Amino acid sequence: MRFAPQHRIYVCFFLFAVSMGALLARMPDLQMALGVDKSELGLTLIGAAIGALISLTFASPIIARLGARTTAFITVLGSSALLASVPWATSAPLVFAILFFEGLLAGALEINLNVEIDRIEAQLGRGVMNRAHGFWSLGFFLTALAASAIRQAGVPMQLHLALTFTAVAIVGTIAIAGMRNAPARDTGEEVKAPLIALPTWGLLPLCGIGIAAFLVEGAGIDWSAIYMRDVFASEPFVGGLGLTLFTFFMAGARLFIDPQVDRFGAHAVASVLLVLAAIGVCAVWAAPHPYVALMGFALMGGGCSAVYPLAVSAAAQRTDRPAHINVAALGQMSFVVFFLAPPLLGFIAEHAGIRTAYLVCLPFIVYALVSIKSLAGRKSDPSLPELPESSAT
Repeated sequence: MRFAPQHRIYVCFFLFAVSMGALLARMPDLQMALGVDKSELGLTLIGAAIGALISLTFASPIIARLGARTTAFITVLGSSALLASVPWATSAPLVFAILFFEGLLAGALEINLNVEIDRIEAQLGRGVMNRAHGFWSLGFFLTALAASAIRQAGVPMQLHLALTFTAVAIVGTIAIAGMRNAPARDTGEEVKAPLIALPTWGLLPLCGIGIAAFLVEGAGIDWSAIYMRDVFASEPFVGGLGLTLFTFFMAGARLFIDPQVDRFGAHAVASVLLVLAAIGVCAVWAAPHPYVALMGFALMGGGCSAVYPLAVSAAAQRTDRPAHINVAALGQMSFVVFFLAPPLLGFIAEHAGIRTAYLVCLPFIVYALVSIKSLAGRKSDPSLPELPESSAT
């Protein structure tokens, strides 16, 4: 089947989010099946964070050797299979182990897809990074919407995730089969890639921005359903609307914000979005009614939408090291926060209340606002061959 190169990346982002979102939407059911409290559930989920940290630190040379297509096959389909096996696990330690290996694949997927979309972006001469991440958010939104109805209908977790994996395997195989490596950006000189990806001083402000975005994203995606259940005793369908609205506004902003970034610049767009995220966090914390909380989740989703993709673009365009090393180092500090948010917020929720847990996001948002100047505008690379006009959509 004929796809433009960026469309294949869009599909990979979408399928990974569908796989992960199907499990995250069933967090209340998983908690009950394992018989653990919020803090213990958070510690169980940290397995994915450990795996992702190891992968983001050491996987870059392996990804460069395997290439985009092979890496996509292994990470997209492999992570979906592992996530589908979680409902069959009978204990929290076994879930931890499964998520550890899923985290290894998720970290490699993060590096591979972001480097490829940056290279394609350089060929196109315009922004598509946010749109690519928009398909990640769109995947979460659609699976959250479906999961609300599926949970209300009483469909078992095992069947739900098995059907999700089947769909991902079929669509993923078709989309990934024709993937080709995009040419690397010309950095002006040959820079030897280190074997281990670690952040540099110049990359730290971008890491702070990514951490803020992923902490808000993790807070909205992982705990919104449990928040609605515990704070307002909501029915499963209403409880799932927090995740649905969060992912809907995140997806909508990412899919359509690239032209605004090209017009107004990364600094202005990121500043507005971070302020909206802060307002959303405060609304969730103080919500007197379920509808106020749902509005807060919507603002959080839209507010953190384009912040991390803009940081990825800036990291990939740095010339001090190869793009896959800088993207991996950025992901190491920020993508792992997406997985660390569940245990962190779970611990605070267990001891101080789930409302208070959301306030943890605010100091990180303030730091991100202070670091906004480190974001860079998108740059095309005239040394790369242009994509055909039919691919530029």
